[in-house]
Amino acid sequence: MGISSTATRKPVKKEIKKPHLIRRLYDWVLHWAHTPYGTPALALLATAESSFFPIPPDPLLMALAMSRPDRSLFYALVCSLSSVIGGAIGYLIGWQLWSVISDFFFTHVPGFTHEVFNLVAQKYNENAFLAVFTAAFTPIPYKVFTIAAGVFQISFLEFMIASVVGRSMRFFLVAGLIWKFGASIKATIDKYFDWVAIGFTVLLILGFVVIKYAL
Repeated sequence: MGISSTATRKPVKKEIKKPHLIRRLYDWVLHWAHTPYGTPALALLATAESSFFPIPPDPLLMALAMSRPDRSLFYALVCSLSSVIGGAIGYLIGWQLWSVISDFFFTHVPGFTHEVFNLVAQKYNENAFLAVFTAAFTPIPYKVFTIAAGVFQISFLEFMIASVVGRSMRFFLVAGLIWKFGASIKATIDKYFDWVAIGFTVLLILGFVVIKYAL
C-alpha cells in the first residue's frame, strides 16, 4: 500500500520576522513606564532625543501620565526641562564638535541629511526663533534644529527661549489633556496630536504675519 504524499510532507516553518529596529526601540522605551524608573527614564529619553535618539519622549510621557493622572503635569515638567537641556547639548555638539562627528550623524542618525541642513540654514536666516519653536512644538525632528543651531551659531538666548516655549507647550498639552480627561483622551491624542500641533503652528505663523504687516 502506497504512502500518501501528504503523510510524508514536512510542515513548512514560517519565518518570523523580527520587528524593525525603530519599533523595538519604541517598545523598549514604553516598558519603562511599568518600572520604578519611569521618571528618570523619561528625563534621559527627553534629553537624548533632543540631540541623537530617534524615539520622541511623548509615548513614555503619555504612558506615565495615564498610570498616574494626578502626576501628569509633573511628568510634563520633567520632560520639558530635560528636553531643553538636551537641546542645549545639541547646540554644543553643533558648535564645538560638528567638524569631528558630522559624518556619524549624516550616516547613522535619522533625519540628518545635507539637504535638510541647507533647508534649516535657510529657515534660520529667515526667522531663527520661529524655526526653533516650530521644531520644538511639532513632529519636525527637533534634534536636527538643535545641532544646526550650534553649527550656524544662532543666538543661544533666542534658541533657549524658543526651545522652552515650544517644548513646554508640546508636553504640557499632552499631559494636561490626560490630567483633565483621563483615559478617554489617550486614543485621540495618539491619532491626532501631530495634526493638532501642525494646525496650531500654522495659526501661530499667521499671527506673526498679522503682527508684522497689519499692526
